[in-house]
Parts: sequence; C-alpha cells; structure tokens
Amino acid sequence: MTRTTARQLALQLEFSAAASGEAAGAVFDDFFSREHYATLASEHKLFADFPDQKQLDYIRSLTALLDEHRAEFDAFIEKYAKGWKLERISRTARAILRCAMCEILYVEDVPAAAAINEAVELSKSYDEPEAAPFINGILGSFVKGELGETAE
Repeated sequence: MTRTTARQLALQLEFSAAASGEAAGAVFDDFFSREHYATLASEHKLFADFPDQKQLDYIRSLTALLDEHRAEFDAFIEKYAKGWKLERISRTARAILRCAMCEILYVEDVPAAAAINEAVELSKSYDEPEAAPFINGILGSFVKGELGETAE
C-alpha cells in the first residue's frame, strides 16, 4: 500500500468524521477494525487491502493532526478561498484541503508541491471537475502566503 492510498484512507476517515461531527481519531479504531474494513471492500477497491502497520501509523498520525488543528486549517481555507464562506465549499473539498495543509505544515517528509499535487488528484477522483483548480489555487496561495514559497 502506498502513501497515496494511505492519504485516500485518511481522507475517507476525515470526511466520515466531519460528516458525523466526531473527531477522526475517535472513530479510527472502529473504521479500521478488520470486520468493518472487510465490509467496505465490496463498496470500493480502495478498501481491497487492509493497511499495514506503517500505513496505519501514518493515517493515525495524520488524523490526530487533523483533529488537533482543524480550526487552524479552516481559518486558512477561509483566508485563501477569497469570496467563499467555508460552508459553501463542498465537504469533500474541505477535507482534501485540510489533509493537504496538514501535510504541508506538519509532515516533514512531504514537500508542499507533492501535497498539492496529491490534493488535486484526490479532488479529481472525489469531487466535481471544477474543484481541482479551486483546490490548486487555494493551496498555492496558502503555501506562498504562509511559507513564503511557491509550490513548484
């Protein structure tokens, strides 16, 4: 299982948690119980293989950071989504943006450009076609505004 797949699973967990109003960390163990995970395999090929320990550790770390810094990420989204209220942005796009911002700020071995590219690719799979350039624009502005660098 690749980090891209782990990212997709973290996104699924983040989206599910946000929809239910629970913290992603709070539902982690239930989501990744072998019994529950096996039921998901028939729904989507993403769930065909159970994550190994390294992937579970990455997902757990990412979701803990998402829970801890959700208000910070949402403030950044509102700051860089000029003219958009957070509630107008799809839940999927918000989850993708949060995950990318989390990796950019808190995961040392993920370059900003890689996090942005992954976010754009995720949006192509999980959201409307117009979400990809929207997400790319917000994340590019975020990196430039907060880190003072361009996402190349």
